[in-house]
Amino acid sequence: MTLQELQVTLQAVSSFAIAGGLLYSAVQFRNYRRAQHVANFTKLVELQMHLREMRVKEPILAQVYRHDVEGAASEREVREYFFNLMQVSVFEIVWYAHRHGQVPDDYFSSWASRMREIAAEPSFRRMMNSPSMKIMHDDFQVYMQDMVRNTPARAERAVAGA
Repeated sequence: MTLQELQVTLQAVSSFAIAGGLLYSAVQFRNYRRAQHVANFTKLVELQMHLREMRVKEPILAQVYRHDVEGAASEREVREYFFNLMQVSVFEIVWYAHRHGQVPDDYFSSWASRMREIAAEPSFRRMMNSPSMKIMHDDFQVYMQDMVRNTPARAERAVAGA
């Protein structure tokens, strides 16, 4: 091998190394952006959940936006409505993170199984079927409506202190 061939080979190796480094950086940047996107979504849902928590603690606050409590006849129903919205908010974060590759399939499946159990509950079904405002990702709302539609309802039972 001549000196010139050696120089060309070393330049080619260097060029491939630089290209590989740039490609690796691009993939890392894309993954960082995806993770940041999921983190931003999570923060927004957490803030929304805090507003719902305030209504669970103080049902009178639900009257601020009348559409929020349309059809609720008591403080208990207001609390149940917002408690169920809080539960679905946590699952929305898991759903969204899974959709963006941040949560593995097996973990998401365990959440989905538990949510089907919750979706069978009468109070959860009332919340989902209520015309009241629910701020959710549109695709997630469709996902949850399908889940409720495809999950058999659990019979209502008397609750102590009701």
